Amino acid sequence: MDLFNTKLPQNKLHASFKEICSDPNYTPVKDVIQSWSKGLLERSGEQVKFINEFQTTFNSSFWELYLNKMIMELGFAVDYTKASPDFCVSTPSGYQFNVEAVISDRPKATTTKKNSLNEKEFRDHCTFKLIGKIKDKRDIFSGVNGKQFPYSSLGHVRGRPFVIAIAPFDSDLSLTQNNEIINRVLFGIEPPDAHALKTGKQRKISSISKPSGAPVELGIFTNDSYKEISAVIFSTTGTFGKAVVESGVERIVRATIFREINKNEPAALQGFNGLGINNYQIGPLNYLISTRYDFGSSIAGSDIHIYHSSYHRETHLDGLHIYYNPYATIPFEADTIDAKEVTHNFYDINTNSPIQYHPDGALVSRQLYEPTINNLKFLLDAHSKEVLTSLHKQKKHPAGD
Repeated sequence: MDLFNTKLPQNKLHASFKEICSDPNYTPVKDVIQSWSKGLLERSGEQVKFINEFQTTFNSSFWELYLNKMIMELGFAVDYTKASPDFCVSTPSGYQFNVEAVISDRPKATTTKKNSLNEKEFRDHCTFKLIGKIKDKRDIFSGVNGKQFPYSSLGHVRGRPFVIAIAPFDSDLSLTQNNEIINRVLFGIEPPDAHALKTGKQRKISSISKPSGAPVELGIFTNDSYKEISAVIFSTTGTFGKAVVESGVERIVRATIFREINKNEPAALQGFNGLGINNYQIGPLNYLISTRYDFGSSIAGSDIHIYHSSYHRETHLDGLHIYYNPYATIPFEADTIDAKEVTHNFYDINTNSPIQYHPDGALVSRQLYEPTINNLKFLLDAHSKEVLTSLHKQKKHPAGD
């Protein structure tokens, strides 16, 4: 079954699907996406339905394809005879759990202008979207509103962890939220700021208000209100860009990488000597903005790479987060997903604080651009005057490479 072979009229096809099919440069990307469907398109009676949804709504089906490949990459097996939840998963040791996929998608029709929301409105909008979708899936699991055959009643679900895998696709900027909004939703914490750098603790947020004034409670993993959900899988990089990277199609990449090195490992501290912000031109079409802070026992920060895709290395699991619910009726075992790229997020109910294990080198975000000098210059210009100053000192101009 070919995901890209369509008999549907053009006016029924999703804009992203049409763009991929109409651009011959995306041929290798199509091959990558097709390879992610192994097993998923073998479900009896599901092939035509899934392909039609992929071609007409795109994002939700694409997320399922990404997750299907993720499960294969982890060495797990899926029982495709079980139609719901989306993935009935078994590990090589026999541990079983179920994964339900969902996205926060944009409405079919909207009058909201692109990028018209201010920062607070945008953050709240994304928060409402994520928590609303998680609640919907929790209700389907529990059988709220008289739903027949709730997930909790299914034999392959009872007594096993129920995991929700969610990704944001609700606006042109939704993928820029990284893990900040899901941290709000699950742990009730705001992004790191000057207060966090000074105290080592992020500010807490317990609720936000809808336009109507009705409060929406946040931090749903800090109490037992969502005990039915064992864990949440989250990513803002399991997108079309992931398939483009894996295909090897030429692009300009902007990637942010988390860095943290223990001071007790002197050999690993190479390149960590400069605290603060430092800018480098490593080679032709290869620029680095390095940020480092001293946290006592470790030096941490980020590397922002702006470079040609030939320099970029990214696995299918890069950018993946797992959030564990400490109040889950059936906990998800923390050692189930054991991959060096994955960030594991816990909440300590004794200290009432999150414990987030970001591995050194974890992918925070990644954006792709057409490989033009103008796009490269735009990205460099957009960052800071410090970058341009650093480049001028090196007497090298992007257009000369």
